[in-house]
Formats: sequence, C-alpha cells, structure tokens
Amino acid sequence: MDQNVTVLIVEDEGIVALELQESLQNEGFEVVAIVDNGPEALEIIKKEEIDIVLLDINIKGAWDGIETALQLKKQKNIPFIYVTAYADTNTFERAKATMPSAYLVKPFRINDLRKAIELAMFHFTQQQENYQLAREKLSKKENTDLDGILHFNNAIFIKQNYKYNKIGYDDILFLKADGNYTYIQTASKKHIVKYSLQNVIDIFNTDNFIRVHRSFAINMNHLTSFNETAIFINEEEIPIGRNYKDTFMQLFKQL
Repeated sequence: MDQNVTVLIVEDEGIVALELQESLQNEGFEVVAIVDNGPEALEIIKKEEIDIVLLDINIKGAWDGIETALQLKKQKNIPFIYVTAYADTNTFERAKATMPSAYLVKPFRINDLRKAIELAMFHFTQQQENYQLAREKLSKKENTDLDGILHFNNAIFIKQNYKYNKIGYDDILFLKADGNYTYIQTASKKHIVKYSLQNVIDIFNTDNFIRVHRSFAINMNHLTSFNETAIFINEEEIPIGRNYKDTFMQLFKQL
C-alpha cells in the first residue's frame, strides 16, 4: 500500500469521523481533512492534493453525499468510496449511477475499507495509465513534432508543424502538468509539449518560474495576487500545494 495516499473524509458524525481518521492513520493513510458537508468538501478538493474521498451519504447541507460526489467529479477526476448506513435499493441505485469505487455499509471492518481503498487506487491508476497511452497514440498521430522544444536567451521555440515557433518567457503566464505533458499558457494561446512539468522548468532555466503545486508552476512576473490557498494570474485561480507553500512565501520580504 502507498503510505502517502491522502484521504478526505466527508462525515457529519464527529465521533464516527474521528474514529475513522484514527483507523486510517493506523493503516498508514494520511487524512488531510474532515468535513461534514458538500461545499466544504469541494473547497478542500480545490486547495489540497487529495487521492481519494470517503463519503457518507447522509451529511449536512443541501447536498447529500451522492450530490456531493457529482459536484466533486466536475471539479476533479478522483476516486471516491461511499461509507454509509443506507443499504436500501433506491439509495444504492442512485449511488451506483455516480460510478463510485466502492459502496460500504456501516458498520464495516477497517480491513475491508483498507482493501477497498487499495483496489480503488489500483483501478484508478490503471485507468489513468490507459488513458495516457491512448492520448499519446492520438497525439503522435496528429503531430509527430509535438515534443520539440528549444530555448535561447529569454524565449523558447516549440516545434509544431515542422517549424519552430517562438514564445517569449515574458509571454508565458503559467505551466500546467497533464501526465507526461505540460501545457504552456500564454495570454492568447495554450501550447502543449511532451515533457513533464519539472523537465520544462529545467529547460527554461530561469528563476521566474516557480512551482506552487504538483500540477502548476507560475511566472512570478505575472503574479496578480494571492492568499493562503490560491494564487491569481489575472483572472486564473491556481491552487497553492501545501508542500510548496513555504517555499513560495520565502520569496517575499517584509518591509
């Protein structure tokens, strides 16, 4: 089991949530947060690096666990497991339609939950790998020159359609990881190169680009504003990963 699997618990019974947290931590999982309603769960997904969500169906607020799952899926492709006291057919059919990784009825053994999480992560990883392979095949078919990238002075040259197109560093707003690919976002266009995010940062070889999340690096020259959880490049909101927050804040000096 991956000792670094991060978990979000959505459960409105405090004692149950704390017991679940303790059990998961004893099994080697990292519980990032516990919330009791859907909107808060959505905010956590936006800000934190969550690998899997455990959802009770009967929770506080206008969204039940099933509606919460639907909202989470709109935000991020992430596996989730229902942990609920509801075993009736109607609830199960509603839940099944959201394509959860598992449906566990309380009370359950922690060993069953651990296995469910491991299987969920395994199947999710396999799906992502299959998706990436298919994406790479399609990309090669459409443009065999996609992975060409050079740099000179304060610009990069991306090879597309058999010629190198220039993009100045100052024109780049941020970088976004997508598996083995990286999107290079300018004010007017999005480019894609077949390099990992860290490889692109290394190719750029400039202090202007700072990694702020495992999926994002920003051009500090275009930083508009930031708060405790997010960075803003013009109107684009970019999350700050908790593993990168301290490094980002150290870039600033108080007057």
